Amino acid sequence: MRRVVITGGSRGIGAATVRKFAAAGDQVYFLYEKSTELARRLEQETGAVGTQCDISQEDAVNQAFQQIGPVDVLVNNAGIVDYNPINWVSAETFRRVMDVNVTGMFLCCKAVLSGMLQQQKGTIVNVSSMWGRVGSSCEVAYSATKGAVIAFTKALAKELGPSGIRVNCVPPGTIATEMNRRLTAEDLAALAEETPLERIGTPEEAAQAIAFLAGDEAS
Repeated sequence: MRRVVITGGSRGIGAATVRKFAAAGDQVYFLYEKSTELARRLEQETGAVGTQCDISQEDAVNQAFQQIGPVDVLVNNAGIVDYNPINWVSAETFRRVMDVNVTGMFLCCKAVLSGMLQQQKGTIVNVSSMWGRVGSSCEVAYSATKGAVIAFTKALAKELGPSGIRVNCVPPGTIATEMNRRLTAEDLAALAEETPLERIGTPEEAAQAIAFLAGDEAS
């Protein structure tokens, strides 16, 4: 039985990923910051264990992972977004998006690596976004952080590969999650038209990709 930790696990892609790993028989832990009610429901539904944690804070991350113990699979999914023209984005907001989306990923990786290096095995899957590759208007902070996730993944994969630890990245397109509820039906239709399948993705489809990359089939 693998020990799996998923950040941002109380909703959206994170919750779908919790369900996916739990259904496979893994011991699943997930971190969340604010959605306590959703976290409790997910615990009851799946048997996973939720821990409230602001992953941008090093002490909080270290405390959470000390309680969890050794980790076989880490899924860095937590992320926040700011929709505004750059002139309306404060330095405080930019730093907060960077702290959660990038620094949080960094801290969680550091928290699990000592155990993975001792075992000479483990898998890390980081969730980015297509906007990290092509950029999104009025999402400068989010796009910048998701581009950083991709670069971080490439660098860490090279560093840890010789130690038997695999590091991969899933950069979903537009997914039907709470993060995208601000989009109008017309916006969603336009985005769907730009995809080969002409539809919006589901959290379950993203979770399937994450689970594959974390599994032996992707060795």
